[in-house]
Amino acid sequence: MGNSFHTLSDLFRQLGLPDTRADISRFIALHRPLPQSMPLADAPFWRPNQAQFLREEVAEDADWAEIVDTLDASLRHPGPTLMPMQTPLWPS
Repeated sequence: MGNSFHTLSDLFRQLGLPDTRADISRFIALHRPLPQSMPLADAPFWRPNQAQFLREEVAEDADWAEIVDTLDASLRHPGPTLMPMQTPLWPS
């Protein structure tokens, strides 16, 4: 594992997603809770290249793995959800 420190904003930027704190909170609220039996990279909301990146980083225990695990835990934590119609500016 590398010694790089990445934030959720860095990860969202790497995935090509909006990366402000509000954007990340909205994404998590919209997509949680992720079923415990579903690997993060298999979630239906990822594009193929995003899923591949997540899968590879965790499998290789790469420097992104820790922040990917943080996102995974955040998506599994039950909490308030947003319906897509409540977020008209959120990309699909």
